[in-house]
Amino acid sequence: MAILGVIIYNTMQAVSVQEMQELDRRTIEDFGVPSIILMENAGRCVNNVAMEMLKPCAGKRVAIFCGTGNNGGDGFVTARYLAMQGIGMAVYIIGDTSHIKNDPLLNLNILRKTGIVVKEVSDAIDVKAELIIDAILGIGVKGQVKEPARSIIVDLNKKNIPILSIDVPSGLDADTGEVLDEAIKATKTVTMQFPKKGFYINDGPEHAGEIIVADIGILG
Repeated sequence: MAILGVIIYNTMQAVSVQEMQELDRRTIEDFGVPSIILMENAGRCVNNVAMEMLKPCAGKRVAIFCGTGNNGGDGFVTARYLAMQGIGMAVYIIGDTSHIKNDPLLNLNILRKTGIVVKEVSDAIDVKAELIIDAILGIGVKGQVKEPARSIIVDLNKKNIPILSIDVPSGLDADTGEVLDEAIKATKTVTMQFPKKGFYINDGPEHAGEIIVADIGILG
């Protein structure tokens, strides 16, 4: 069933990180779908869910926390779509912006040209928003969450603000469902194309919240 550009799957269709990465690779390399299109589709789907979460009141603000990888790139696209609909926002990058490359960098540069202020952060900050979007760490993360992401995740979990995670709650192992020292406790998670196995085992259910699967055009 399609809802707002997303599709709902059951747990029997959950995939591993390796399987998802192979599906990404085949879509890009074998079928020729540019990766930038997949990122655009991901951000648009997250925007749709965010707008639903922000209803019914006008004048809402969103705080988007982005890492320096592709997950952060999805966050930049989401920020652009939300801004186009008049949503106020603050965009924070966790990490050195000089490490941002390829598709995420392209979307960061587009975002900056719209006039949206993007700030690097290295510690917990005061957040004034009705929704937090977590685009810090993606499904490929293994090992312990490093600083400053760890401290920021701890702080965000303490705030009484709904959190929407992109693809996976940052710090949750998408294969095992184990917390990598610290992980976001999401209200909802918009994950790409298929749910991930770790959402349904160990710490996964506690951290993933409501799982919404976005159809971003992955083939094969």
